[in-house]
Amino acid sequence: MIRVLVVDDSALMRKLIPQLLERDNSIHVVGTAMDGAFALKKIEELRPDAITLDLEMPRMDGIETLRQIMRQLQVPVVVVSAHTREGASTTFKALHMGAFDFVAKPENVLGEGMNEIASEMIAKIKAAVKSPFVRRPLPLAGGRDGAGYITKPKRPKVVTPASKVVALGISTGGPNALEYMLSQLPVEFPAAILVVQHMPAGFTDTFARRLNEACNLDVKEAQSGDLIAAGRVLVCPGDRHMRVRRMPLGDVVVLSDDPKVNGHRPSVDVLFRSVAQEFGADAVGLLMTGMGEDGAEGLGIMKTAGALTIAQDEASSVVFGMPRAAIERGYANRVVSLEALSNTLIAHCGSARAVPVKEQYPVRHTGQM
Repeated sequence: MIRVLVVDDSALMRKLIPQLLERDNSIHVVGTAMDGAFALKKIEELRPDAITLDLEMPRMDGIETLRQIMRQLQVPVVVVSAHTREGASTTFKALHMGAFDFVAKPENVLGEGMNEIASEMIAKIKAAVKSPFVRRPLPLAGGRDGAGYITKPKRPKVVTPASKVVALGISTGGPNALEYMLSQLPVEFPAAILVVQHMPAGFTDTFARRLNEACNLDVKEAQSGDLIAAGRVLVCPGDRHMRVRRMPLGDVVVLSDDPKVNGHRPSVDVLFRSVAQEFGADAVGLLMTGMGEDGAEGLGIMKTAGALTIAQDEASSVVFGMPRAAIERGYANRVVSLEALSNTLIAHCGSARAVPVKEQYPVRHTGQM
């Protein structure tokens, strides 16, 4: 039985979250707390296996509470985050501090909104309890400024075609792992990187901005028509799918609102299949830490098309679901630790062609390709 403490300043949420969690017979909510000060006392008293933590609370807020938990009590935490830009920024700070993952509060908690996130919350609590990484945040590379970001010079704003296209799928444990890996890549990295991170709408723009501040490469939330270029990282927006298209004036990404695939939008499989079709052997497929199996079949399609396919190893994965699914099916050419991923990509991607191209090609298509 997994013992959970629910921490939230809303009396309604302190009632709703336990009801949702206890739909699963393996979870028992042992208590609730209205702020961080009460939470710390109840953690010592009740000894929960996991905690759900609201970040916006009076007296002692969620960030300070999390700091105390990570420093003293070492209990895995799943953040329940406000669905706002400010909430997203605080959420990523919490993940960097050691929170296992987050669930976004729906705008309508009294309707079907909370029911829709119930299974996600349950799955993440179970994964948090099993994960060996919940008790230590991932160290990040480089020196950081006062805001907590790595300060490095960016490459000149000359857009050049990419030597390779790296299609990357990632989920639980992804924000810290991706920040770590991207921070190791040099400013002259010649490939483009296309990222599908399982994340709700409203969070991916803040996520991309954080990554942009944390690494040498240019990182942005993708828009339809964005060029696939050397040293550019395009992050698929939450609740959209991302595909690629070869165009006379440059290769671009195309976003769509097609139905969920594998229960996800964005889906890693959607990106991987598209990259396999358009780029074949000129691509790299990379599947990193995450729950479930999204991306496994797509990685197999990329391998058949001649791409190098890589899966993150179990020892460095926060959750070994997505990489394991691909490895067990024989779809990964290589199994690589998080610490070695950047050097693997650098060694494989060669050098860029210094041929300027138009910055953006207008693409209005948003349907199935």
